[in-house]
Amino acid sequence: MSTLATAWAARQRRLRRGLSLLALVVALLPLVFRTPYALSTLILIGIYSTVTVGLCLLMGYAGQVSLGQAAFFGLGAYASAVLTTRLSWSPWIAMVVAAGGTGLVAYAIGIPIFRLRGHYLSMATLGFGAIVRIVMNEWRAVTGGPTGLPGIPRLSIGGLVLNTDITYYYLVWAVGLLALVLARNMVDSRVGRALRAIHGSEDAAESLGIDVSRYKLQVLVTSAIYASVAGSLYAHYMIFVSPGAFDIDTSVQLVLMAAVGGVASIWGAPLGAAVVTLLTLVLREVVPLFTAHGSGEYQIIAYGILLVVIMIFMPDGLTPALARLGRRIRLGAPILRLRWRPWG
Repeated sequence: MSTLATAWAARQRRLRRGLSLLALVVALLPLVFRTPYALSTLILIGIYSTVTVGLCLLMGYAGQVSLGQAAFFGLGAYASAVLTTRLSWSPWIAMVVAAGGTGLVAYAIGIPIFRLRGHYLSMATLGFGAIVRIVMNEWRAVTGGPTGLPGIPRLSIGGLVLNTDITYYYLVWAVGLLALVLARNMVDSRVGRALRAIHGSEDAAESLGIDVSRYKLQVLVTSAIYASVAGSLYAHYMIFVSPGAFDIDTSVQLVLMAAVGGVASIWGAPLGAAVVTLLTLVLREVVPLFTAHGSGEYQIIAYGILLVVIMIFMPDGLTPALARLGRRIRLGAPILRLRWRPWG
């Protein structure tokens, strides 16, 4: 027991150091990247990080593949937008109500959807995302239809209106770091152990007395609430929402963020969000081919290539790969091992 306790204490110290380092990097980044464009990009990375943390819990720990996470992201954004513009609610109250409502929607669809497994589950979540997008487009009286919903108010704290990129940056990343800490605590708890057992084998988990249905619903609702909060932050930052921001391409991006950072690594969410967001900007702004008509198709191709490369060379994502590289450097081991394997 003493050995286990020592190992656990060492792990907790590493986690605290990692969180402290991440918080320090987040605090110092605006001092290096001061332009409005750079700050806007960092804000979007923070928003997507919060969504990706929830997706890592759902896919990496519970093993439930979701291609409809953009729907929950959009529900949070539209709920906040509608409540503040149509009903003049406080943005903070609207954000809380949006998160609760999105969680209820996730619970309601989770009951029938989790009767499915494998590819059928993925297709069901994809269908849910398509339904939500259709509602956003067609319920014009509420959502504004394809033209979107403008005039969303800014968030404010007391008398301070968060109408500058630097203030909104720190708010978004404070929420992102809190989401990371809460998810980490969940992973280290009895719930996290149950989710890993479910990921390994649902039948085996049931034989051990784990209520598989309840835990799967719990993690789906948690990931939906994460996405809803991020969606509300997105809406109040952009002060405009439209259905195009929450389509299947966004769902693919979110899955790619989780895979790139490490789908079973909570710490990989910010890294994956940063890599994919920056890749998207490169494709849109730097490479002329992708700024022409039909750039969306090329973007999906680029995402697919990146996903294939990650799955082949780093199947567990960038974060575990970088951690292994750091250990090898620390131990003085060679970074690359080249072995000669002659034919025959």
